[in-house]
Amino acid sequence: MDIQLVPPDAELPVDRAYALSMTIRSFKGRRDVEVHLFRHAWDPEEEAGLDWDALLATPGMDEDECAAGSRHVILESFTAGERDAIVGYLQEQYASRLSSVFSGPIPFPVPVGLVALSDLSAGKSIGFIYFERIPHYTLGIPLRGLYDLSQHRPIVDAEASEG
Repeated sequence: MDIQLVPPDAELPVDRAYALSMTIRSFKGRRDVEVHLFRHAWDPEEEAGLDWDALLATPGMDEDECAAGSRHVILESFTAGERDAIVGYLQEQYASRLSSVFSGPIPFPVPVGLVALSDLSAGKSIGFIYFERIPHYTLGIPLRGLYDLSQHRPIVDAEASEG
């Protein structure tokens, strides 16, 4: 399993600043499915305690509804410690099933108007992995994974075209 943890180029304005994804070798009949990991819940006190003017590209948007998704992008990100714990968990539990894990800092300031992963809904090809439902998941981080099967060819089609 290839693990890439990209360090920040400069000091980050907040600890909660890392995006994390993994690629599953075979998942739901698809090959090399990219899953974007995120925190689906957070403490309202943490949200209230952040300096949104310093974190968002447009100051004065801390209470604006059109900036909610951008605020959630930050809140669903991981601290370096959380990222490292999740990567360790993935290595221990899923090393043979994953081809890669990637993490890097999100860019600051965060543009206003983004849609956060935690604000999306499951659909025909979009779904979620609910880590809290996995019996051996004990990290205590409210972790979910978002995937879009429409972005990956079915294994059957891939094997037919290779043959």
